[in-house]
Amino acid sequence: MCSMTRIAFFIKRLAKIDTQRFKKTFHDLLILTGKSRVGLFVDLLVCGIRYNAGYMDYKIARMDRLNHAQRKTVITRGVSNDIVKRMNDKAYWRYFDDKCVFNATFSKWVNRQWLRADSSLTAETLAAFCAGKGPLFIKPLEGSSGVGIERAEPKDFQDIPAFLKRVRDKGDCILEETVIQHPDMARLYPGSVNTVRVATLLGDKAEGIVYAFVRIGNGRVMDNVDAGGMAARVSLDTGVIDTVAADKQGHEYARHPLTDAPITGFQIPYFDEAKAMCLEAMRVIPQVRFVAWDVAITPDGPTLIEGNSFPSHAVPQFAAHYPDGIGILPEFERYIAI
Repeated sequence: MCSMTRIAFFIKRLAKIDTQRFKKTFHDLLILTGKSRVGLFVDLLVCGIRYNAGYMDYKIARMDRLNHAQRKTVITRGVSNDIVKRMNDKAYWRYFDDKCVFNATFSKWVNRQWLRADSSLTAETLAAFCAGKGPLFIKPLEGSSGVGIERAEPKDFQDIPAFLKRVRDKGDCILEETVIQHPDMARLYPGSVNTVRVATLLGDKAEGIVYAFVRIGNGRVMDNVDAGGMAARVSLDTGVIDTVAADKQGHEYARHPLTDAPITGFQIPYFDEAKAMCLEAMRVIPQVRFVAWDVAITPDGPTLIEGNSFPSHAVPQFAAHYPDGIGILPEFERYIAI
C-alpha cells in the first residue's frame, strides 16, 4: 500500500474514531508501556500512518516493544481490510453472514438441528422443534463476537407462548441445538463449547491453511475473546497448543484459571479431520477465498459452527503468541503477495 493510500486510510479511520474507547485504551497503554503521554501519542501516530495500525492493533500486538522490522510483520487493520477486499467478493458474503444460509450451504458439516425464527414462526412449529431437546442457543441471523446470543433451557420450552414471544422479541434469529463437545475439550473448560478457528486461503501463490488457534471460555457460555474468553495457537503439524493462552486484556495462562487444566501442550482431538473438513469446505464458495472457520470438536469428530468472511486480524496475533516479535504476515505471504 503506497504512502498516500496509508495516509488516506489513517485519516478515514481517525474521522470515525470512538473517542471514549480511545481515551480508555490510551490510559491503559500509558500504564502498560511506561511511555510518556507525548511519546505514546507520537508512536501511535507513527504506527497509524506507517503500518495502518489502529490503537487496538498497537495494544494487542504490543507494538511498543517492536522494532521497525518486527512491526512490518504485523497484520494491522488496514492490511487486513485490504486482504479481505482482494480475496472475498462481497456479493458472496451472505453465504457466511446469514447463519441460516450458512447452515444450509454447508449442511454436510453442520451436524445439528436448527430452525429459522422470524415473524412467520408458529407456536406449533416451535413446539415441535423443541420437543425432546436439551438446551438451545438463540442467535441473531447476522453478527459476530457473540453479541446477542442467548441460551435457552428445557424449562423455557414448557411455556411455548412465552418462549415464542421471547424469540420473536429478538427479531429474525436462528435456534440451534447445543453442540456436545469432546470430553477432552470439555476438560479445558466445560462451561462453553471451546472451538478451533481454522483459517483457509485460496491464494494466488498457494492454497491451504494459514493458521489455527483454539478459543477457550472463561466464566461464560461463550468462548469468544470479546466475551471474556482466551485464545492459544495450535500447531498445524501436530494439533498441539504450542503457546500460552491469552485474553484481550493481555493476561497469559499456561493453565486455565478456573479448571486448572493445562493449556500449553494440549492435544486437540480429531485435528487432522478438522483440517481436512475445512480444506474441503473452502471450495464450496470459491468467490470467498479467505475464510476463518469455527470448528467444534465432538466425540464423533469435527463439526462446523460458522465461517467468517471478514476474519478478525487481531486474535491470531496476540503478543503472547509471538514472543520473537514476528507477526503473522509472513504466514500469509506464503499464499498471497502483500
